[in-house]
Amino acid sequence: MVIKASLPPDSTEQRFDHFVDLLASSIGHADRRAPLRAYCTGLLLPLERKSVEPMAAALSPANVRSQHQSMHHFVAEAPWDDRAILETVRNYTLPVIEGHGPILAWIVDDTGYPKRGTHSVGVERQYCGRLGKQENCQVAVSLSVANESASLPIAYDLYLPEEWATDHARRESVGVPTEAEFRTKPEIALAQITQALADGVRRGVVVADAAFGTDTKFRDAIRELKLPYAVAINSTTTVWPEGTLPLPPPAYAGMGRPSKRVRRDAEHQPLSVKKLAFALPPAKFRTVGWREGSKGRIESRFCAVRVRAAHRDYWREEPRPEEWLIIEWPEGEAEPTKYFLSTLPKTKSLKKLVYTIKLRWRIERDYQELKGEIGLGHYEGRGWRGFHHHATLSIAAYAFLVAERGRFSPSGVEGRPQHKAARLPRDYRPRGSPDPASKAQSSVDCDHASAVGRGVNQATGAVSKLSKSKQQGADKSRIDDCQFLTQ
Repeated sequence: MVIKASLPPDSTEQRFDHFVDLLASSIGHADRRAPLRAYCTGLLLPLERKSVEPMAAALSPANVRSQHQSMHHFVAEAPWDDRAILETVRNYTLPVIEGHGPILAWIVDDTGYPKRGTHSVGVERQYCGRLGKQENCQVAVSLSVANESASLPIAYDLYLPEEWATDHARRESVGVPTEAEFRTKPEIALAQITQALADGVRRGVVVADAAFGTDTKFRDAIRELKLPYAVAINSTTTVWPEGTLPLPPPAYAGMGRPSKRVRRDAEHQPLSVKKLAFALPPAKFRTVGWREGSKGRIESRFCAVRVRAAHRDYWREEPRPEEWLIIEWPEGEAEPTKYFLSTLPKTKSLKKLVYTIKLRWRIERDYQELKGEIGLGHYEGRGWRGFHHHATLSIAAYAFLVAERGRFSPSGVEGRPQHKAARLPRDYRPRGSPDPASKAQSSVDCDHASAVGRGVNQATGAVSKLSKSKQQGADKSRIDDCQFLTQ
């Protein structure tokens, strides 16, 4: 019997209980509450690997097999709705985030997970941002909301390569639902943005890297949704500089249907953004800083000019609207390193433009913590359902910590109960693990406790002590000193 220490009102343990209850109500099956709680708790444990078996061993050393079966069934097979859980997570965490300021940006991104073999859903040789090259991997697209203090993913979908989408045998082997068709990454992102609007999420500027921003259809669709954007583009993207336009339609010759499309000729052509950058005088570029990093103020040289995007506008009846082109050309570099297009108002200062386009750093920090601390990429199953369920629960665990971080002062959380964990058997070793069992044991023995008896419901609460506040450096903060208790 483990005796629960007396808790202060509205403690982290009590909030975690409440959070799990909210998630369980979204699932709708009372018998799934225990594995739900166990899985979220396992993701918060300071383990090197957050796949099902190591988490089960850490939570219930004496009953690893039954705990593993329960958690594996819950994440890999149980047919609960990911969107319902993510909606609950959003409703729980966003009010805390917005308590520190309004939502400023909707950040679109993709992330890759290197994988061996070809049997896991969506695995294909494709570009993996984590490795910076083509590799065998899975890729997912996400949408996050962010303000000055915090950010949170609110949508997360696997990118299914065309080779997978058209292979019925492979689809069936990993449970890809019939409604899942091939979609490009920008198309997935647009569906996520459209759903977020329908759900009433507070609007922000859509921020994305060049994999999305270079896609003209993506930018045009964002305009049609009446959302501003600030997105990276490739250096080959063509524009009409301020003061220039495509030629008007030719005069009607009196025969046939009159042409209404704008046109170009041999001497009237748009410029690539790279060529335009080299044509600008050096005095146009100014040094702008946008945030404090671990080594001081982060800054670079920028220039902002008004342009009109030109991509295939000869199929249009009028030129595209004017917008900002922001060029980043760091001191000492032979040429610009990054280019951005933005529909932010013409009155926006260069400093505000730079700050907005650089808000994308928050999703990079989110993925650092989701992958490094929560285990977002540790799922070892092959199926579609398990991939998304694990990602959803990883986001849920992370969201709870984001909310806790938003509640506390720079000094952290005082007066937290601390308990020692039940040790793993010395000979325990997760299947397929090359590491010695002693290493796994030392990982688990980090100020947490767990004890599960047969016929007794688990009630494991997570305490996260966050040493850094939003004011002291959101870019430096990490998930520290996890402590766990069992009642």
